[in-house]
Amino acid sequence: MKRNFGLSIFAIFSFCAALILPAIVHAQDQDQQETQQEIDAKAKAKEQKKREKDLENELLPVYKDWLNGPVSYIISPEERTAFLQLETNQERDNFIENFWQRRNPDQDSPDNTYKEDYYERIAYVNERYSSGVPGWKTDRGRIYLMWGKPDSVDAHPAGGPYTRPAEEGGGDTTTYPFEDWTYRYIPGIGENVVLEFVDPSGTGEYHLTIDPSEKDALLYVPGAGLTDLEANGESSKLARFKNTDGTHDPVPAGGPGSEPEYMQEFTRLDLYSKIWTPPPVKYKDLEEDVDTHLTTNQIHFDCHTDFLRVTDDADLVPITIQIPNKDLSFQDKNGVQTATLHLFARITSVSGRVVETFEDSISADTPDSLMQQYLKGFNIYQKEVPLSPGLYRLDVVVKDVNSGNLGVINTGLHVPRFGDDQLAASSMILADEMQRVSSRDIGMGEFVIGDLKIRPKLDTTFDQNGQMGLFLQVYNLKVNPKTNMANATIQYAVVNNLDNRTVLNFSESSQQYNQHGEEMWIEKILDLKSLAPGQYKLKVQITDNGDNQIITPSADFTVKAATN
Repeated sequence: MKRNFGLSIFAIFSFCAALILPAIVHAQDQDQQETQQEIDAKAKAKEQKKREKDLENELLPVYKDWLNGPVSYIISPEERTAFLQLETNQERDNFIENFWQRRNPDQDSPDNTYKEDYYERIAYVNERYSSGVPGWKTDRGRIYLMWGKPDSVDAHPAGGPYTRPAEEGGGDTTTYPFEDWTYRYIPGIGENVVLEFVDPSGTGEYHLTIDPSEKDALLYVPGAGLTDLEANGESSKLARFKNTDGTHDPVPAGGPGSEPEYMQEFTRLDLYSKIWTPPPVKYKDLEEDVDTHLTTNQIHFDCHTDFLRVTDDADLVPITIQIPNKDLSFQDKNGVQTATLHLFARITSVSGRVVETFEDSISADTPDSLMQQYLKGFNIYQKEVPLSPGLYRLDVVVKDVNSGNLGVINTGLHVPRFGDDQLAASSMILADEMQRVSSRDIGMGEFVIGDLKIRPKLDTTFDQNGQMGLFLQVYNLKVNPKTNMANATIQYAVVNNLDNRTVLNFSESSQQYNQHGEEMWIEKILDLKSLAPGQYKLKVQITDNGDNQIITPSADFTVKAATN
């Protein structure tokens, strides 16, 4: 009987082990799997963060400043990642435009009240909350930018005597400067949201806190600033430092557990987490986000900008617009075919401020007998606008008066800063017309820069029997104090893009060109008869022999077969 009983116990133990051990092993394997998943997720997140940092470092300063400036508080993680994946500045400019448009409360309005309000907030917080750092970088500034003006503010700018409310323990104490902001409603967070900012250093640097005791200037002073329960001996000040939530809140006057819901540990932590999350945005589908009038353009035209330095803080920006004659609607007037276009253009800053507008009327006339040939050509218009270096948006609209057809271009405009120390050059302009103007026309009219008329060829396609004009300004040359002249070498090379073969190569001295102190104007006419039809690159290497600085501006162009 004893042996049978022992065998029964052994059998039961073996049976239980057979059931339990696999479950334990499975649970251990599952824990290890979850741990490995967590490790992989952390590694992936770390790699993603590094990749985004590398992409950010490659951005031009103007885009990096936009991404990391006040906009960083309202841009979603998805938007930030998408912006860093963009490859061209044009795509980045379009993204910035669409970023604000997605937040526009009135999608049909040309004005964006959200964007205007946000930049007004930036100006406000920079004026009110700066304290060694710009106001937008402070906690109060950030909350104001993200959620707007609070519905009420209880401010104690000098601190001083303070009677605690019952939920904070009651009793009298002395505080550091602090402010309580109340929002009646914050989307995604809730109603009656109270935020407290404390300045324990007295420097004006208020920071957001979830610990109401942080404003208590007598917190670390034994026997001072006691709560009601502490004064009655029902609690001790030492108990404040035993809280498990990281705060030093005293026991409420009503006793443990009597604090309101908004002061409970997890509620406060949840609020602190959500309050820093970018405000929710009603995203639009990317296809719907495209400006609808662009899909109905009846006039397709080109818009090109060049940049020439005027001063260190201003560039001259010739805006050239080229419209194909075949897209125009003509009317016969006594044997002459006539078309008229109305043009309107607007330049706005990143903040939405209108910097410049211009409008004009463009006429196109040709005799009936030349109409077919005329339709193969273009109408070209230019407006020169002075702009400070920076990022802008350019909107151009042309309207055919006879047909009512429209053409629209919306594009970014990045005006460079040339500086005053490094050798630099303006845009290289390839022109189909370049000639001197009379003294009374200097600086006047379309295509005129100084005393030179330069009409750009936007498609950079030139007839083999014709000539190609080249215009380029060079800045910050080293000037010899004895001769008051620069000493530079200009090397020209024309390279066939098909086989990378140099087909034209020669050099000239800076003495052959107009010089104005540290500035030199290169004006060159190239005869194209020796070039076979094809695609080429013009390379201009400028070597400042005074300090051995070199720049190599270049431009592509096409030579087409000679026409009769």
